[in-house]
Amino acid sequence: MIPAFPVYLFDLDGTLLDSAPDICGTVQQVLSATDERPQVSFEFLKGYIGRHLIDLFGDLYPHYSTERIDRMIADYRSIYLSRGHTRTAVYPGVMEALSALPGRKATATTKGTPTTRAVLEKFGLLHYFDHVQGTDGFPCKPAPDVLLRSIEALGAKPEDCIFVGDSEADMEAGRRAGVRICSVSYGYGKAEALAKWNPDYQISDLRELLAN
Repeated sequence: MIPAFPVYLFDLDGTLLDSAPDICGTVQQVLSATDERPQVSFEFLKGYIGRHLIDLFGDLYPHYSTERIDRMIADYRSIYLSRGHTRTAVYPGVMEALSALPGRKATATTKGTPTTRAVLEKFGLLHYFDHVQGTDGFPCKPAPDVLLRSIEALGAKPEDCIFVGDSEADMEAGRRAGVRICSVSYGYGKAEALAKWNPDYQISDLRELLAN
């Protein structure tokens, strides 16, 4: 049984939204524009969701300069927005859970704050959140910074919070931030990687947060 918390922090991609088709599709477009055009699978790319694009492009092109990687990231962001999130969907149970959960709610995602706010608004989720926090020029998960920014913005304490996410980076960031962590089984993370962080709670539907 999961108790009620004063503050709920949420990852976005793979936790609230099934956005892999748009994210991975955009990455494939960026890769296809390079000279080498590496053949990578959808499953491979899904494993990088929630991490910074520097990690993905750096792993695929370790010989590229920082400037070239930065251009690829800029291309990704432009293409991603132009797709209009047409292949992204809200996971079942998310709206019901967000509307019924007590306490305050905030995001803690690797996306930038403006993009996060726009995506939440598009899918009718923005009004459920007291604070929207993305990763804006500071270390991304698994560093705890984005969680700590949300906690500070809400005037809360780590012990008041639970962080819900789908990736190993989420679990590590939550542990480092000193909050309770809850893994979701329906996202993009692998079960064995999530289990390594011994989450306080594990759910297969966001509505399970209401079962208290």
